[in-house]
Amino acid sequence: MAKHLTLLLAAFMLFSCGKDKKNNDEEVLNEEKPALAFSTKNYYKKTSLPCEEYCPSVTINVPEAENVPVVADSINNKIFNTVRGIVYLGETPYEADNYEDLMASFLGSYEELKKEFPNDPMAGFEAKIDASVDYTSDKIINVKMNHYTFTGGAHGYGGERSLLFDAETGKSLSYEDIFTNVDSFRQFAEGKFREKFNIPAGKSINATGFLFENDKFVLPQNIFFKENGLLLFYNSYEISSYAEGQKELLLPYSEVNEYLKVK
Repeated sequence: MAKHLTLLLAAFMLFSCGKDKKNNDEEVLNEEKPALAFSTKNYYKKTSLPCEEYCPSVTINVPEAENVPVVADSINNKIFNTVRGIVYLGETPYEADNYEDLMASFLGSYEELKKEFPNDPMAGFEAKIDASVDYTSDKIINVKMNHYTFTGGAHGYGGERSLLFDAETGKSLSYEDIFTNVDSFRQFAEGKFREKFNIPAGKSINATGFLFENDKFVLPQNIFFKENGLLLFYNSYEISSYAEGQKELLLPYSEVNEYLKVK
């Protein structure tokens, strides 16, 4: 009798352990993974040289991805390297590893110039970056970056950048990643561009004053995902003179979905 009770007890314990393990495994599987999140990081630095009204400075406001390390690192590195490619003076971007070093390098360039040309006021020398997450879905993260730099001359240069990321991996997306066929979409976009800006069919794309290189329509360097459609955004100088400013073409999703890999 005792032997039977011992066997029953062992079987019960084995069953209970198996059930507990199954429940624990299910809890692990059902446990929610941390979601990617963004916070805003603000940086500011001004020259250490004496100044009065217009002190040369750098202002950088950028979103920082958090919670999912590999994905966040990919996004944050792309954002930083884009800023690094804007905030510099000279032939090539600075060899900076973080925003503090980048600002110090930019202002250091100004201070070297000021020492070399002490009587030149260099009024307005500055750099401004203001970036934010402009659009998100389960497939796409779109960061919009407004930028302005002035390092001397008649005027500064400003514009907008669109950074597109795969929401699951953090990988930067090219137009080949976004469109099923880039050439087909380009042809479609050209028709819509001609329609909006009254460029007659059969005429040169530059017939009304645009400055497309080699007289050939090209997609802009920046495309934004918006709630109501895909925005083709041409910065100043890209296809027209500085005086004419930026050019935009909004294409509703109902018209472009057939060209998109990501719906």
